Amino acid sequence: QVQFLESGGGLVQPGGSLKLSCKTSGFAFEHYAMGWFRQAPGKERQKVSCIGYRAGADRVYYANSVKGRFTISRDNTEDTVYLQMNSLTPEDTATYYCAAVAYSTQYSCGDNSLATWGQGTLVTVSS
Repeated sequence: QVQFLESGGGLVQPGGSLKLSCKTSGFAFEHYAMGWFRQAPGKERQKVSCIGYRAGADRVYYANSVKGRFTISRDNTEDTVYLQMNSLTPEDTATYYCAAVAYSTQYSCGDNSLATWGQGTLVTVSS
């Protein structure tokens, strides 16, 4: 079955960095755009970043709040998507999830296309 296994979260001080990983299985990873989402306590889940199934800057999306600080990447040989997060702030504190998405462009990103979420990985930014 479709599975997403997020890892790499933890406690980090403001200004610090973390790299999240999402190992997937159960679907043809190389044919899907992928995205990272996050949900802070008491708030709705929001899109953070997405990447198309083929390489190209025009297929990479970042929310305005993370642009210039976060970098998404993927390894189609490992069925894994990554999120490098730099210059973290307390506002980045959330549980981070990955998902297959319907599409990704530099302007927008589709919703979860496989109706499946992993357990997420918690990122806490605090001094």
